[in-house]
Amino acid sequence: MLAKNYELIETIMLNAGLVCLFALMGFAVHDVLKKNDVPMIGRVVAYGVLGLGAMGFVAKGIIQIFWTTSGVGS
Repeated sequence: MLAKNYELIETIMLNAGLVCLFALMGFAVHDVLKKNDVPMIGRVVAYGVLGLGAMGFVAKGIIQIFWTTSGVGS
């Protein structure tokens, strides 16, 4: 059972790990920005960069799903 679904389990755990990593980075950035009294524009830029990085991983996953279902990535 485990050997048969190894790739699926690996994919799920990788995605869960990336979600946890981005959440921890968000908490770390929030803590640093709060302690150093950063102006609002700096906070927007910092959160924007972190958000764009997370959206890049989401976009990669969506593109990968479309490519594999259409037969391009096989």
